[in-house]
Amino acid sequence: MQIIVHPKVLPLANPFRIAHESRTEQPTLIVELVDATGRSGFGEAAMTRYYSLDSAECASALQNLAPALALRKSLSPAALHDFLDREAPTLHPFLRCALDVAAHDLEGKHQNKRIGELWDQPARRTPTCYTIGMGSIPEMVAKVKAFPWPLYKIKLGGDGDDLDIIRALRNVTDAPFYVDANTGWTAQQTIDYAPELQAMGVLLIEQPLLVADEAGQARVKAASPLPIIADESCQTEADVAKCAELFDGINIKIVKCGGLLPARRMIQMARERKLQVMAGCMTESSFGISAIAQLLPELDYADMDGAMLLAKDPGEGVTFDPRTGLAIYPDRPGTGARWRNE
Repeated sequence: MQIIVHPKVLPLANPFRIAHESRTEQPTLIVELVDATGRSGFGEAAMTRYYSLDSAECASALQNLAPALALRKSLSPAALHDFLDREAPTLHPFLRCALDVAAHDLEGKHQNKRIGELWDQPARRTPTCYTIGMGSIPEMVAKVKAFPWPLYKIKLGGDGDDLDIIRALRNVTDAPFYVDANTGWTAQQTIDYAPELQAMGVLLIEQPLLVADEAGQARVKAASPLPIIADESCQTEADVAKCAELFDGINIKIVKCGGLLPARRMIQMARERKLQVMAGCMTESSFGISAIAQLLPELDYADMDGAMLLAKDPGEGVTFDPRTGLAIYPDRPGTGARWRNE
């Protein structure tokens, strides 16, 4: 097998601000695996600044695998993870995810089926939200008006009055909201906000507290009328059991856990613990989003708008119906993603 790394810089349609950072572009790596048949599978690893990822260093780490990969004609997703456990046990989860998705993409192409069709999944159709990043109230209102969507995620946790933001947005749309405080609230703030947020059509609160504030999170879970969904507190499979004690659900990011294979194990673990399940994205192109979208029937909530936030997408694949928020899968095997204008 051959590995090809395609570094890209994805320009954003609008500056994107959350509690941790503000950015106007997103570096990413599109990772291509070419097997002995000449077929290519594609995955993606967003080079997220918050996780101190450097494109050149990550590309080098992936290229270091080239000699060992060259000895293989192909690798199933499970065999790919076994290979990485032996050859690169410390490889960053984002890079492991890109390789996992590329291996899944190849598997689908060999069987001439979309990846999700290879799995035993329920018939559920889960819509994705569209994210409104932090800003002044007029800026956030303008973003909602400019992008009509049936379900929004609102980024909160800044210096202003977060309830005022939701009140202002509610004046311009009847769509339900998710809110994501990105660890920007205290336990008491969350407890105080939750009933008012629920009254204004908010469906859930994502990661309101710092990861270390487990005592506060226990208070919030006991008091909140809204489901509290773990994000930063749930990175990998090892985090699910603890999250079951402190949250009502988990948000799985395939880049954080290392790919689709571990993500589906996390879903099973969550269901066994009666947790709700969301899958989210980083700011990824259609190569990444088309992979995450294979999980949609297994989810209660979805945040897969990364490619919609871009001014220019190098790929094309899964899209979403602006009337319903539901996925539209291209009639192509694997993830369905390919280079734009291919």
